[in-house]
Amino acid sequence: MATAGTRVLGIDTALRSTGVAVVEAQGNRLRAVEYGALRTAPGRPLSECLRRIAAGIDELIERAAPQCAVVEGGFFQKNARTAMVLGQARGAAIAACARRGLPVFEYAPRRVKQALVGFGGADKEQVRRMVMTLLGLTAEPQEDAGDALALAICHVHSRSRLAALAPVPI
Repeated sequence: MATAGTRVLGIDTALRSTGVAVVEAQGNRLRAVEYGALRTAPGRPLSECLRRIAAGIDELIERAAPQCAVVEGGFFQKNARTAMVLGQARGAAIAACARRGLPVFEYAPRRVKQALVGFGGADKEQVRRMVMTLLGLTAEPQEDAGDALALAICHVHSRSRLAALAPVPI
């Protein structure tokens, strides 16, 4: 696992509900420091959604003091407009981290599933159960927050492997 006291910010970007989570690794122990979703009501303009994502992440970084951030990479959308909007939300999140000097890493969805469950084709239920087990959660996290927790755990596990297998920051 990561060195004692390592905090990782996981971000599952979406326009209306961005999942965020900070996971702390101390030796072989993992602990959810904070997790939830940054929400924007339907009908709000795109600029308001992006501002809320950036501001919410900035506030979380201030409170929880993570050393790095993780976003999901390699997403695919058939609809070009949806892909563009998701890219803008992702950009707002990455920019908020960059303003705070946090290195940002990315993992493909299959890699996250592989790191948590041992199988890149695992379903969401398997990943959710493993997140709850690894963090000792008694209540199921909201879906976007659960995805953010999974991203953070994936990074903790990946950073403990050989440096040659570690992701390159974006």
